[in-house]
Amino acid sequence: MQRQRQRRHRGTEVTENGKAMIRFSVLSVALWLPFVAVAIGCRQDMHDAPRYKAYARSDFFGDERSARPLVEGTVARGQLDEDELYYTGKKGGVFTTTLPLPLDAALLARGRQRYGIYCTPCHGLAGKGDGMVVRRGYRKPSSFHDQKLREQPAGYFFDVMTNGFGAMPDYAAQVQVRDRWAIVAYIRALQLSQHATRADVPAAHLPELGPAVTQ
Repeated sequence: MQRQRQRRHRGTEVTENGKAMIRFSVLSVALWLPFVAVAIGCRQDMHDAPRYKAYARSDFFGDERSARPLVEGTVARGQLDEDELYYTGKKGGVFTTTLPLPLDAALLARGRQRYGIYCTPCHGLAGKGDGMVVRRGYRKPSSFHDQKLREQPAGYFFDVMTNGFGAMPDYAAQVQVRDRWAIVAYIRALQLSQHATRADVPAAHLPELGPAVTQ
């Protein structure tokens, strides 16, 4: 009798535990169903959202173009280039003769580095137009030491780097604006290096030249 009672008691416990597990499972499913339904609905809405394929015709607009032009005066974030001198090398449509940023050793060093990367293949290390690709048959550029280029204002060199000139492509995508001005500063240093006189050397550094330099 006692064993039968124990079996019945155990059976009752198992039954109650089973019912509890079923209730918990049903409750969990009931709680999760709304979230699942919402997630499925959102995904389907995104799949079925009204849209145009690229260059598709549209009956809604008068010109029948689905791709709409930008609103006049629209400027992309980070591209509001209001400073004409800094971004074009010109002031009132005229090339500037000076740099729009302070000239110091750090700017020259940066210009020398960028020049070495982007300019030497054609213009050569000294700016004489004898770079490696020129030796391999590419069209030779003018030497920076020609009188014509020595007389060009600083903004001219910036403009050429920005927009290209002749066989030279533009480097606006490869060289940032500040780096273009740094290269301009270094080109000026190269030009001075090939046409400097003794009078251009600070008095404190004259002894370093030695007696061989007379001019």
